[in-house]
Amino acid sequence: MTVQDIRSFNRFYTNVIGALDYGRHLYAPYTLTESRVLYELAHAPRTDAADLRAQLHLDAGYLSRILNRFEEDGLVERGPSETDPRRRSVALTGRGREAAALLDERARETVGALLDTVRTEDRPRLAEAMRTVRTILGGGRAPRPEDVVLRDPAPGDLGWIVQRNAALYAAEYGFNLDYEGLVARIVAEYAEDHDPHLERTWIAELDGRPVGCVMCVRDDVPGAARLRLLLVEPDARGLGIGDRLVGAVVGFAREAGYREVVLWTNDVLAAARRIYQRHGFVLVEEKPHRSFGQDLVGQDWRLDLLATPE
Repeated sequence: MTVQDIRSFNRFYTNVIGALDYGRHLYAPYTLTESRVLYELAHAPRTDAADLRAQLHLDAGYLSRILNRFEEDGLVERGPSETDPRRRSVALTGRGREAAALLDERARETVGALLDTVRTEDRPRLAEAMRTVRTILGGGRAPRPEDVVLRDPAPGDLGWIVQRNAALYAAEYGFNLDYEGLVARIVAEYAEDHDPHLERTWIAELDGRPVGCVMCVRDDVPGAARLRLLLVEPDARGLGIGDRLVGAVVGFAREAGYREVVLWTNDVLAAARRIYQRHGFVLVEEKPHRSFGQDLVGQDWRLDLLATPE
């Protein structure tokens, strides 16, 4: 490979990006950099301005001007950092999340239109080529928390949730096919009939592949949301994905007007239990049972959204 090969590829790729109409319809009324800031804030429940500047490689003064504009427009709110009083934390408001969601929807539609021009049989080869470029030019660095994106499920993701839950719980806890049947029913019910204003599924994506998931659905008890099917792939653990997924459920439940979030789990899931506790969930009942081919202790956990501050 020569320098000219890379320059030639850059010219080609720049033309492809231009075809996506960047900077005009896609990101209006924001600049590309402002849209990048909104994107990062939408995928981190709360971050410090200093971390945001480092992630995006922005000049401090430039980022400050962007955040000032966002604050004036009611898109962000700033306050003292929870971890370092010398820093300022930044978080999207409800209006900011709406703006970020609109940008994300436009991006998905535009990239989807581009992908429609690629033959189905060529897509796996294209995805593998893109992963190869990222791996080689990324210097083999370990994945970082900011590399993980939380997104809505795409076609095939609901099937992935069933398959990965069944495989992981069989490998790690010895669960039998009864568990796969339970997960399949939960996912099927969601796919066939769910209210997007009150129910949602998140997929955690890393380097173009799903590595985690969680669901928020209506509970039988009025005013209660139920957290279901939290999962993080073993090779993606340690990046705070479980925390972000649970935080996404709690934040969504608050905005949707739920009074509480409930969940059922088993005592063998120690790592998940610690995440629930960090988010304020309280154990309300536990009972031994025989399920999925194992002797387990089932646990009911509850988070009172009215009593727990945001």
